[in-house]
Amino acid sequence: MDPYTLELALLGLAALGMVWIPALTKDRGISYAIIYMLIGVLLYTIVPDHMPPADPEAHGTLTMHFAEIVVIISLMGTGIKLDRSFSWRNWASPLRLVTIAMILGMAIAMLIGYTLLGMSLASAILLGAVLAPTDPVLASDVQVGPPNEKRKSETKFALTAEAGLNDGMAFPFVWLAIFMTMGKLSTSGAWLTWFGFDVIYKILAGIAIGWAFGRGVGYLLFDLSAKYKFLKTTDGFLALALTFLVYGVTELLHGYGFFAVFICAVNLRHYEKGHEFHSELHSFTDQIERLLIAVLLILFGGSLVSGILDALTWKMALFSIGFVFIVRPLTGMISLIKRDINFKEKLAISFFGIRGMGSIFYLAFAFHEATFEHQDELWAVVAFTIMLSIVVHGISSTPAMKHLQATLPKEKVPE
Repeated sequence: MDPYTLELALLGLAALGMVWIPALTKDRGISYAIIYMLIGVLLYTIVPDHMPPADPEAHGTLTMHFAEIVVIISLMGTGIKLDRSFSWRNWASPLRLVTIAMILGMAIAMLIGYTLLGMSLASAILLGAVLAPTDPVLASDVQVGPPNEKRKSETKFALTAEAGLNDGMAFPFVWLAIFMTMGKLSTSGAWLTWFGFDVIYKILAGIAIGWAFGRGVGYLLFDLSAKYKFLKTTDGFLALALTFLVYGVTELLHGYGFFAVFICAVNLRHYEKGHEFHSELHSFTDQIERLLIAVLLILFGGSLVSGILDALTWKMALFSIGFVFIVRPLTGMISLIKRDINFKEKLAISFFGIRGMGSIFYLAFAFHEATFEHQDELWAVVAFTIMLSIVVHGISSTPAMKHLQATLPKEKVPE
């Protein structure tokens, strides 16, 4: 049997399934991510020799770039979906989540990794940084719908905007772990360089470049095209082109591309907020994203039965369970203290901090840049946490969102 032909057939089957499976599983109250992960487990258990390699450790560079592409496309789609205009008040919930909740969660994970799991300080910092951000890729069940969706939800808005923002916010701490394991933080000057360049400059550069591209392309699409008809387009392919362009330019200028793509999408979305072209952009990114997610989830399921969990211990499993059920909900609730929103919404926002493909990218990126102690253990605990999140949140998200919709039918949030 020709492996390449088989892989093409499986790719087509996975893509075909994405046409109907998300709607079918949502009606039954579960996430399609569970189905695709289980398909991966099944295929790599029955016919492992006929499947493409699914070991992220052995194929670190490929894993890093594949996850990277999925995340940036998801970030573009996430930004385009957000109807709420930016202000400190309107965005208070996600801003609290990406500062208070994420930093607290990172610190707790680092402390547990260092003291109870016996990791080195650099590896423990990496563990916290990798698991801290929520995932924009696997969180569709708890995110806002397409552009100009009539119903407004503080829960879905907070989780959507948080997923868009915190992938960039975690990057400085990934670099911190990398520099620490390489021994580059032995002086106060090195710490100042890390803070000034990897925290301040890279974040501000990502925000500035993303804002400039979003405003510039918005002007081109909605203002100049009214004067020059040849510029008018209805091609959703623009979203994919803009994603790669913004990300590439930002990374070339040493900014955080994740930030830039998300900020670009939000600014483009609000240039002509009610324009129907935003729906076309969202639709295209959603279709590409679903295709890539299907493949990545099958590979992730395959990795679960291909050795990635071999280094998992009971302590690591208990850590993952505690992180999903205690650390994220607790830090989320702390971050939302004094927020004037319904208590049930606070519970939902705090609980549904889904972990996923962003964590895979960060871990593969860190191992690409430096050699860490406990690499097998880090892959094992991160993979187990993602698997647990996919199952737990995948089963509970749809019923929870339906309950909120039924009990808060007149929910109002700022435009």
